[in-house]
Amino acid sequence: MVAPQFQTPPQAPPLFTHTAEAIVSETERLNANYKKILDDIVASTKPENSTFAKALEPVLFEDNETAVSRRILSFYQHVSTNQDLRAASTKADEITTQFDVECRMREDVFNVVNGAFEKRETEKLETEALRILEKERKKYIRNGLLLPAGPQRDRFKEIKKRLGLLCIQAQKNLNEEKAAIWFTPEELKGVPEDDINIADLEKGTGENEGKVKLTFKYTHFFPFMKYAQDGEARHRYTIADANKVSQNVPIFQEIFELRDEAARLLGYPDHASVVIEEKMAKTPAKVKEFLNDLRVRLAPGGKKEVAKLLEYKKKDYEARGLDFDGNFYMWDTSYYSRLQKEQEYSVDEVKISQFFPVDSTFKGMLKIFEEILGLFFVEITEEDAARLSKTGKAEDIVWHEDVKLYAVWNDEASGGEFVGYLYIDLHPRDNKYGHNANFGIEPGYTKKDGTRSYPSTALVCNFSKPSPTKPSLLKHNEVVTLFHELGHGIHDLVARTRYSYFHGTSVVDDFVEAPSQMLENWCWTPSVLKSLSRHWQTNEQISDELVDKLIASKNLNSAIFNLAQLLIGLFDMTVHSPESHQAAKDLDAGKLWNTLRGEISGIKGPEDVGEGIKWGSRYAHIGHFVGGYDAGYYGYLWSEVFSTDMFATFFEKNPMDPAQGRRYRKIVLEKGGREDEMGFLTEFLGRAPSTEAFYKELGLA
Repeated sequence: MVAPQFQTPPQAPPLFTHTAEAIVSETERLNANYKKILDDIVASTKPENSTFAKALEPVLFEDNETAVSRRILSFYQHVSTNQDLRAASTKADEITTQFDVECRMREDVFNVVNGAFEKRETEKLETEALRILEKERKKYIRNGLLLPAGPQRDRFKEIKKRLGLLCIQAQKNLNEEKAAIWFTPEELKGVPEDDINIADLEKGTGENEGKVKLTFKYTHFFPFMKYAQDGEARHRYTIADANKVSQNVPIFQEIFELRDEAARLLGYPDHASVVIEEKMAKTPAKVKEFLNDLRVRLAPGGKKEVAKLLEYKKKDYEARGLDFDGNFYMWDTSYYSRLQKEQEYSVDEVKISQFFPVDSTFKGMLKIFEEILGLFFVEITEEDAARLSKTGKAEDIVWHEDVKLYAVWNDEASGGEFVGYLYIDLHPRDNKYGHNANFGIEPGYTKKDGTRSYPSTALVCNFSKPSPTKPSLLKHNEVVTLFHELGHGIHDLVARTRYSYFHGTSVVDDFVEAPSQMLENWCWTPSVLKSLSRHWQTNEQISDELVDKLIASKNLNSAIFNLAQLLIGLFDMTVHSPESHQAAKDLDAGKLWNTLRGEISGIKGPEDVGEGIKWGSRYAHIGHFVGGYDAGYYGYLWSEVFSTDMFATFFEKNPMDPAQGRRYRKIVLEKGGREDEMGFLTEFLGRAPSTEAFYKELGLA
């Protein structure tokens, strides 16, 4: 459904008008207010008289009202072009991280919360409140408050503070990474001009005279690895990319050691045990069993796929008159996978991308969500933005001129109410967050007077910029990525919780990807793909023939891809579950990563051409390890069990079924984290989840 005209939402969007000084002072003010609330709780409530309303509601109401400020203050470091704002935002994160450790280790507050917990059965709390009470009590315990006061607890606090600072620094290094490599134009032979136009690249001087500069951003790295004919150039690029954030190597090492020490202080065998206890998997043993079983099942397929790619490489070298050493290397994978896709399936990714200009494709995605979830989206014009802005200035409600803003509403059949705001920031720029993600800006919640405070959410991506002569065009895998991230955004928008605590994607980490992963299937559905497509010059839809070829290639080299995901998951579990603390201290993460990579993939690497096993530190630019996915990367594969099951059960026959879409919205998305994830998943499926669809999708059933 399309909005007939602009309606004024009942809530203005937040402002992005902070100065660097204001970011720090506002952070300190928020922290001081929060401390006063904790002090007041302790002063007014004895543990034996404690209740949920006395112990936690004052904090929860404060979190409701200040979450948007805290999130925006932290958000600038990921998206602002202003160095002072980014530095202040990082500083604010550091201040709050230290403050949070102090708050979480207040025994007086814990005693009041624990008092409420002991009365939980007599209070007859609603599910959301009970879950918050249980989780909050557990957080205090996991922050060392069952440790005896003294050296052990002091050391634990020191570790937690240090870890917070290290993770912030590592992410800052990733955001501000500016590494580059110089190539001759000849070394870029084969790369389509649509992807990398040599004329647009920085030209070298001095020792780099006659060369051009490539960065390691997605918009350079992926096209080069897929299309550059020069294998040695791809080899050099691979090595350089793996070492682009070398300053993170000692930081990651210290993080792994400190996490292990903290876990052992709490009485756990390792950090993975601490983290996974709170997730659906419950134990590291269960995770390792899942990953190792998948590894065994995928290995034969991976071996066959590599053998097939080796044949392509041999033929290619023979055709070009090159000496072939009989080996297949990691820098060959993208190039020969692309060649195989073109030759076996007649899938030309550049040709297909002409049908997916980012603007019209994104609007097509919104139409899909309108149809299946009962929403509609209104793009806010500059004139309307000025009217909505609390300052009267349109530019004050976005953080950069590239950003577009949508007002999201329920359609008439769903009540017509306002839902929230959706921001999109789709193209790369210097110092911007370098991957693709959804950032919650403002959580939804119920105010004290019973009215609704509405959420705001942002897609922050890095798709190629439009040129003066051509729009930004999406490869099919980028269409899938955009739909995935938009899925997170929709989850964030449609959730309905009383408190901001469990709003939106605030679910356990090994479920959080499932809703978005399920939506990826829409991008492999012929009717949906056609509806999203519009050739940027002719406005034609993509042909049935091209769609059929693309879909036929869906599982091409899927074992290689999933083994690469397994590598990250198994590395993550290994570094976070060492046999002893000494083993954590002795860990050589680069050697471990490169060894596991070779063993799991079955593809040769630099170590096989005499460059040693310590040739690179690819793991040190996986932001998940410092961004809340530590001992949690397995969740991408784990949650696919649920996503494939949901799709196969209810959407495979008709992905655009509005009845099932609305049922999915109500039972799964609207609940955020206020109910047990396995409970509402089982309610939606009508049975316990099954792995059958997952293994069938992987060709392993």
